[in-house]
Amino acid sequence: MSIKDTAESWQVTASETPFTGNKTSARTDVVVMPDGSTVKRDYQVHPGSVAVLALDEQGRVLVINQYRHPVRHRLWEIPAGLLDIPGENPLHAAQRELFEEAHVKAEDWRVLTDVFTSPGGCDEALRIFLARGLSEVEGERFEVSEEEADMELARVPLADLVRGVLDGELHNTCLTVGVLALSAVLAGDGVDALRPANAPWPARPFEE
Repeated sequence: MSIKDTAESWQVTASETPFTGNKTSARTDVVVMPDGSTVKRDYQVHPGSVAVLALDEQGRVLVINQYRHPVRHRLWEIPAGLLDIPGENPLHAAQRELFEEAHVKAEDWRVLTDVFTSPGGCDEALRIFLARGLSEVEGERFEVSEEEADMELARVPLADLVRGVLDGELHNTCLTVGVLALSAVLAGDGVDALRPANAPWPARPFEE
């Protein structure tokens, strides 16, 4: 049996947006159920995001420690950011985030995995890339502000991150999904079996 998610859209009879923020908004839809009844569904409308699991030649992953106010934690994460421009190529966005947050570039890019981060309450689609062949970018670093001004960078062996996830010590979605996916890839068919960096992404269509 083939296990595969499928796109489907139930009828919406009414929709309103009671809150619009800087990057996201909140929406309430009236959705028709299979029996003909209707229910209200509230969810966050999100532009989508990308993340980069950057792996160096020593098998270490580039990680960032950053304060996240909603959960009142400093979290270890991988470089990530929003798809700020509608239709933007996610690879270009990922390359930008790796440069801005870590001042690093990569020669080899693959799609590691695509996920919906919280499909019960948010329409965010996330694409995680695997980046290899890392090197420092020459010139001035990107100017950071707010929470990013307090970030800490490190390179940590993949096995240590996997252990931290399974021990309940690491919680960021991008990091946990990314390191577990890469661990499965390395134990299975290998990096060459991953999709190319510009593989189609139906959840967030983009221009080449």
